[in-house]
Amino acid sequence: MVEIMNRSSVLQDGPSRANVNRRDALRTFTALLLAPPAALHATEEAKPESNRAAELFPGFNWDRVPVNIHFGKRGPMTDAELDFVASHSELVALEKSHGVEAHGSTERGIAETARQLKQRNPRVKVLFYFNAFVNWPGYAALATYRPEWTLRSVQGDIVKHPSGTPRPDPSHPEFREWWSEVVAQAVKNGHLDGLFADALPQSRSPALTRLLGPEKQSAVVDGLRQMLELAKRKMGPARIVLANGIRAGQHLDFLDWAGIDGVMIEHFDAFESKAPEQLKADLDSMTLAAAKGKFVALKGWPGFAWMDPEVKDAPRQEKLRLARERITFPLACFLIGAQPGCHFCYAWGYTESAGGLDSYAELERPLGPPKAQAIWSGWTASREFAHASVWIDLETKQARIDWK
Repeated sequence: MVEIMNRSSVLQDGPSRANVNRRDALRTFTALLLAPPAALHATEEAKPESNRAAELFPGFNWDRVPVNIHFGKRGPMTDAELDFVASHSELVALEKSHGVEAHGSTERGIAETARQLKQRNPRVKVLFYFNAFVNWPGYAALATYRPEWTLRSVQGDIVKHPSGTPRPDPSHPEFREWWSEVVAQAVKNGHLDGLFADALPQSRSPALTRLLGPEKQSAVVDGLRQMLELAKRKMGPARIVLANGIRAGQHLDFLDWAGIDGVMIEHFDAFESKAPEQLKADLDSMTLAAAKGKFVALKGWPGFAWMDPEVKDAPRQEKLRLARERITFPLACFLIGAQPGCHFCYAWGYTESAGGLDSYAELERPLGPPKAQAIWSGWTASREFAHASVWIDLETKQARIDWK
């Protein structure tokens, strides 16, 4: 799995994209796609194991597209930025290094922005970003991190993210206790609503298997599971754990982890997740998550990312123009698969200037609740909402949203 580096000096970090179990996962979803209508109907009407989405998002509605804004800004937030976020999203995740230049640490930066957002909109839920498998700098808590918690290869070398940043060892019980306590205290002291836990799939990369050996790698993955469950227990049941994530039918077992309330599909129609069967797998995952009492945040992309050579040096307004032109397909796909509690995220990166804090006409329109689940025919699907008719073709990547 190739790992994306740089997130604009720490903020722009895309997780790895492992091919673990991809073939089996896609075969499973293809089988679902070709299943007889009765089987598909049964899948659509699967009852959630619990009504967690309703518990975590008691005010959730379909008045407009439910939006997740996920970004980080190293400097101070402006009033205009705060007003925009508070009025356009009720699920906000603040990235690593957020506010570090303005407030001295990520913990203080996130807490201050959360305070300002909640002053403007008490309903907004703000999540604390803490990477589960990369020791990103900028956190005051790292002063108490111990070197023996750092992951090492079979040869004894420190295992690092491609950026050169060391990885922790979640199989170490003391590290799990420390990490979960950092999260719990940040959430409590910052009056936050939960955690965004990044990089879970990176723990399963084939490259890591070669460095650690299969037995150690398995212990690392199980350590992550225990660590998130511990963090959730310390924060309390009303707090959210949104984990990154699943993609193209991979890592669906994360939906069964007790410490996870929701998952992000971060690379929808981007990077190495562009084939029709991969897109279908992602949309099917939204239904599967709902059946398990979990929610999904799906991140759509405008056909490019911040580091792509063809747009890297383009003016920001040109990138925004393209993003506004290209929102229909990812948004329509989200609407085809969306279940209660699901949120749509849209940007070409992870900073305040990467499109997430800009307006899109489609996200301002009245939507209304869905009238039924989507109707599929091959790679095409349609779905009716109170104020919109949605149609997609995953093979041609065409889409239409007819607003009423």
